[in-house]
Amino acid sequence: MSFVSLNASDFVVSADSITSTLWTGQTPTLNQFFTSSATSSFNTYLDVFQTGSLRSDAEVQFAIAYGETEGSGSAPYNNLVTGSSPSKVTYGQFRTLINGDENTNFSFGTGNTNSRDIYVLNVNRARYKEKLFPGTFNLVLSGSDGTEVTRLQLTDNSKDVTTLTYTDAGRVFDIVSGSNGSATSAVPISASTTTAGYTPSGSYGKYLPDVGLIVLNPRALTLSGSEGGLGLAINNDLTDEALVANHSQLFESIKLAQTFSLNSEETVTSDYIFVRVRNTDFNYSTNPSMISGSGEFVYSSLINNPQTFITTIGLYNDGNELLSVAKLSKPLVKDFTKEALVRVKLDF
Repeated sequence: MSFVSLNASDFVVSADSITSTLWTGQTPTLNQFFTSSATSSFNTYLDVFQTGSLRSDAEVQFAIAYGETEGSGSAPYNNLVTGSSPSKVTYGQFRTLINGDENTNFSFGTGNTNSRDIYVLNVNRARYKEKLFPGTFNLVLSGSDGTEVTRLQLTDNSKDVTTLTYTDAGRVFDIVSGSNGSATSAVPISASTTTAGYTPSGSYGKYLPDVGLIVLNPRALTLSGSEGGLGLAINNDLTDEALVANHSQLFESIKLAQTFSLNSEETVTSDYIFVRVRNTDFNYSTNPSMISGSGEFVYSSLINNPQTFITTIGLYNDGNELLSVAKLSKPLVKDFTKEALVRVKLDF
């Protein structure tokens, strides 16, 4: 068997970003939302499906969770243990995951630097390959502040920032009023000094693409429509129905608006190996059937005018152990008058 040694210059490593749709059915926008009827006061989250949950093609798209620092908004697991409830556990779980500190509450900026509660949209892990794609997050919420029907279009501010911010859960972007990664130029009517896209209670939340999380700021959503809010009411009583009501309120707001767009992103690392076949290489077949018992060519015409067909390239280590095989799409004719350059691509 013939071998050709590869040099360092024959190897090139490249990383490519590949984006794809996220929701079931390969669609970038989810327009229908369904939940399971089986809920209880101890549910820490509410699964959202793209179709009726009892249908065979129903798949979880994302989940809605509500968390509160002291455990309000849900009934306690045990009435003898004050504050031990799903909402408190939820807040502590995401606080530790994102902030890396169980004593540091969520900060949504000026107006709400120490948020007592959060809404979390957790995109189902099966929906995306590696991470969410910044700039493709568009969530429309619809509600009423008691005087008029309000609509909010939320997005991340990934196209507006020049310096990335990181948490223990990876990159983090503010969620603002706008679309396709940029804040809107509109300013809340009663807060003319508020930064465009924000509210008097800071940003609308945090977008964490590396862990598939969207954390919403309940205080911003409870503002009136004139202040850039949704008029959403948060139930913080210790009742059996409180947690389910908080889940359901945000779910109904999403369902009514019928627009949740999001794509996924994956970085694929490729190792390119350039195999150079010079005119003097691989012109004679190593097939034993080409040699007679006396050690001569069976076909004498190949002695001075050999011709081979390259069909496969094998990559070996220094111990002559076969590591991988690359098949050519069609046989490549080779003789003393021809040279070849074959690029082998390994994705991992």
